[in-house]
Amino acid sequence: MRILFVASEAFPIVKVGGLADVTSSLARALMHLGHDPCLILPRYGSITAPVEDVPGSGFPVSFMGSREQVALQKTTLEGGIPVYLVQNENYLGACQIYDRDELKRFLLFSTSLPEAIARLGLRPDVIHCHDWHTALAPLYLRQAGAEAPCVFTIHNLAYQGPFDREFLLQSGLSTTWQEHTPSEAPEPGLNFMSQGILLADFITTVSPNYASEILTPHYGEGLERLLHYRRNELCGITNGIDYDEYNPATDPHLARNYDSDTIPGRVDNKIALQKECGLPQEYGVPLFGMVSRLEEQKGIDLLLQAIDRFITETGSQLVALGEGREHYQRLLGRLALQFPDRLSVFTGYDERLGRLIYGGADMLLMPSRFEPCGLGQLIAMRYGAVPVVRHTGGLVDTVHDVAQDDGNGYVFQGYTVPELLQAVKRAEAGFYDRDDWQSLMRRNMNLDFSWKASAGKYEEIYLLARDTFRARSG
Repeated sequence: MRILFVASEAFPIVKVGGLADVTSSLARALMHLGHDPCLILPRYGSITAPVEDVPGSGFPVSFMGSREQVALQKTTLEGGIPVYLVQNENYLGACQIYDRDELKRFLLFSTSLPEAIARLGLRPDVIHCHDWHTALAPLYLRQAGAEAPCVFTIHNLAYQGPFDREFLLQSGLSTTWQEHTPSEAPEPGLNFMSQGILLADFITTVSPNYASEILTPHYGEGLERLLHYRRNELCGITNGIDYDEYNPATDPHLARNYDSDTIPGRVDNKIALQKECGLPQEYGVPLFGMVSRLEEQKGIDLLLQAIDRFITETGSQLVALGEGREHYQRLLGRLALQFPDRLSVFTGYDERLGRLIYGGADMLLMPSRFEPCGLGQLIAMRYGAVPVVRHTGGLVDTVHDVAQDDGNGYVFQGYTVPELLQAVKRAEAGFYDRDDWQSLMRRNMNLDFSWKASAGKYEEIYLLARDTFRARSG
């Protein structure tokens, strides 16, 4: 099958978060299964990859009461996977991907898609749209009489692309919206996400447990009624990671490479990490790592509430890397100054340091309030860092407490300081049992969270979507 990915990010062309890793690595996994994937993204000003213009590809788009000129460019991912870029200086050319103009940016991108696909002559069997940025694509493709089904993946339901009634009227969405909303469907919310849920042929999300959670008011973010309406076309498929990209045996960002048979050599990464973080370089001290957005979703507020007790009730160190809310960045920075021998904080995006944390920390801490899937725990286990996580979302599907026969980490249930600290203390105690700890590390490193199994499940969805679409179309 020819599978067209419609997305806002793809590594290494443009990356802000885990979405970029998923789109590029899933595309490569599908190629290895014998399919023909390609991607289409906005042409941001920050893209530095070598690109070439697609001859004769310019066309006008009716947009917000005016006409915008759009052109197409092309680059490739590793393996020769084509990536097409939709170019428009006024809305798509910004260097900052997500900013105050993002609604208009992704509206124009989605509006351009039917003509862009036609001019490129792609003729996909399936169009796979990713997250709220592309959630209007099924609407415009349906309006244009697309000859392929749309699969829509919810990567994080909390981000929906909300807008007001003024935007609804100015964009021209109101008329199109009413034409394509089934009479028996719950009224969609004023956001991009609801349209993808309503109009895609199939909906996936990034773990089976999260697929169940979002049907409830607690996790449904106001869209649970709409999701219930489409529940027969909704399924959860756990994300994977690219085992060639995330490989401690070859990762150039590490101080020393290692694999599951040479785990003792991993200590060099721990010492290098402690040195870079300004922490005492002591192999025998448990070292927790965090690589995370500094947002409430990720449990940063819970961590801040627990820090004083972490310092007084454990003997562990903690290094955190991330960016997000300035309030959290400021508070964590102050705490790092207050406890320089126990806590180190780096703000910003740093791929090299992130890899060193995965390859040098003893444990990875993920106290998430909610977590659609999470890639951090998968990367951590690949690198031998034992996950300490809250029982939510995809963390339920991928991390089981060491008290169970198949245990691979430390899990706490409630979103409370005492339960977080109890899990941290259990992990700290486990660390001091060196033989059992190394056995746990080795087992985790030999688990398979690659894209192979997940890509096969997407393949099943694509086949079902294609066959259902063809039967419906006659």
